[in-house]
Amino acid sequence: MKKIINDPANVVPEALHGFAAAHSDIVRVHLGPDYIMRADAPVSGKVAVVSGGGSGHEPLHGGYVGAGMLDAAVPGPVFTSPTPDAVLAATQAVDGGKGVLHIVKNYTGDVLNFETAAELAGADGIEVSPVVINDDVAVEDSTYTAGRRGVGGTVPLEKIAGAAAARGDDLATVTAVSQRVVANVRSMGVALTACTVPHSGEPSFVLPDDEIEMGIGIHGEPGRRRVALQPADEIVAGLLGAVVEDLPFQRGDRTLLMVNGMGGTPQIELYLAFGIAARLLADRGIEVSRSLVGNYITSLEMQGMSVTLLKLDDEMTQLWDAPVHTAALRWGT
Repeated sequence: MKKIINDPANVVPEALHGFAAAHSDIVRVHLGPDYIMRADAPVSGKVAVVSGGGSGHEPLHGGYVGAGMLDAAVPGPVFTSPTPDAVLAATQAVDGGKGVLHIVKNYTGDVLNFETAAELAGADGIEVSPVVINDDVAVEDSTYTAGRRGVGGTVPLEKIAGAAAARGDDLATVTAVSQRVVANVRSMGVALTACTVPHSGEPSFVLPDDEIEMGIGIHGEPGRRRVALQPADEIVAGLLGAVVEDLPFQRGDRTLLMVNGMGGTPQIELYLAFGIAARLLADRGIEVSRSLVGNYITSLEMQGMSVTLLKLDDEMTQLWDAPVHTAALRWGT
């Protein structure tokens, strides 16, 4: 194992120290329990938006804390859910008196721990509304989930929910907009290599040099099938076909297309894949009116990518375009 780390047990707190030092104008970091919050939190009179999950998926979630997106993010250990007490502490810290939206990826530990934290927050007089994202079309159940996994669709969900909260929507309205995103976003990924979790020191799975895993999860969970390495055209067509046919997306739809790297894939390959996906969508009469290309929800150093497609309406487009100022997303400010 070759990694730029000291003690594997201290990777997350040391990374949080570095994140706080790099982005002190945007965030404050609390340790013990660990959470990242907006530098100006709590924002009085605004619905707070909180998300979180295991570390190792950076910039998700901490990179999306800031104006126009998340009020707080709760990082657990690498690929391990944050504890209820950490989620509760973050919820209490950013509550501005108008309630708190919890955005939860559909992994069993995340769902249970956020649910427990919401109950405790409710007993403390804080209204919490949960939204669970389950956009992965690859498999119905996996190692970590009952039902579909929450993957790339988490990024547009956090952006759109954060924008709705920033414009002053109440908790019920922010929740409804978020649920509309969940209903209209689909994703699927592929792995070219495995990743190595620091505390294990071993690859999370074994993948021969001449094979790829279609439908992989962001923790290295098995996908739909393992196949021989294919040209980019075939890989993208396989991912995009599964995504488009699931909703299904139809001719005339306006969409946000996100091609996301899993941590070890160079930008040149991601843009190549985006071009293929955009062409295939145009052939189907589906418009790509918004785009995002890069490493936004990763799996440590895994080589691979995911394709996410969100069917947009006028309101979601407006909220996507709204100003945002975080470590990982910045525009309009």
